Amino acid sequence: MMASLWRGCASATPGCGGRPLRLKPRARFPHTLSWGACAVSKRLWFGPAGKPVGMKSGDYVKAIEYIVREGLDAIEYEAVRGVRISEKKARAIKEAAEKYGVVVSMHAPYYLNFASPNEETARKSQERLIAAVRAASWMGAYAVVFHPGYYRDNPSPEEALKRTIDNLRPVVEWMEQNGIRGVWIAPETTGKPTQVGSVEEVVEICRELGERYCRPAVDWAHLHARSIGQYVTDVAHVIETIEYIEGELGGYAVDPLHTHFSRIEYGQGGEKEHHTLAEEEYGPDWRIVCRGYKETGIKGVIISESPVLDQDAIVMKKICEEEGYL
Repeated sequence: MMASLWRGCASATPGCGGRPLRLKPRARFPHTLSWGACAVSKRLWFGPAGKPVGMKSGDYVKAIEYIVREGLDAIEYEAVRGVRISEKKARAIKEAAEKYGVVVSMHAPYYLNFASPNEETARKSQERLIAAVRAASWMGAYAVVFHPGYYRDNPSPEEALKRTIDNLRPVVEWMEQNGIRGVWIAPETTGKPTQVGSVEEVVEICRELGERYCRPAVDWAHLHARSIGQYVTDVAHVIETIEYIEGELGGYAVDPLHTHFSRIEYGQGGEKEHHTLAEEEYGPDWRIVCRGYKETGIKGVIISESPVLDQDAIVMKKICEEEGYL
């Protein structure tokens, strides 16, 4: 099973093929917020991907105030159709997030393909991701989640991964030249076997780009769909994934582990549609994932991509409270 998720692995042993894990000490969550007392005791943050379902306004400042009233403390700004926010509005989001102790992340535009051999496609992907990073730095978002690309038009998945890394290097160079700190680009595990985005691939991307600028984003629903329902069915799957990431990259990558979750429908081609936690005919089960976080003792920012967004973020928080891990 692991071979289909972590390309090149021949064993289900954490770390791939029985290789010893290179566990490194975890650093404190290096976020720009003033954490106060929660820096010591807090382990999990929960919130929606975008504005709450009960909000008519698209104002993210109001969205932050709304989720705080619900008992949530994270939000992902959705720039999936393009980065269309002024510096003034972005800084207002940062101010509100700092005021209420909310962790902010961003999802970059969907229209990215760093694996494309077409130079124009690669250039536009770089421009769009740079625009997202710039806006994220204004709003104090610590992670910019993105889908790396597609295997198509490449002679092999390995070549697609190499091209993805090479095409991302100019983004990292721009971040370095412009003094971007406290913002990571976060390649996300993807839900279709035609996409760059296995666990092993997102780890390799971040290994090559460096810990100052890159951390993985793990979408457990995508891993479940990518495996045609064979993975994220047991706590052991969650633990081995976390241990692999930490072993290969170090503790920073799971402090916190940026997380997306929902139940998901899939077919032979992978993901089809996200579903609510109440639709139990679909997997995976959040309780399994929460238990894996508890077993490994990691921190996590958990973003609900359920159709009911904040409502299921509340459910996930309650489940982890029942499991004794918040």
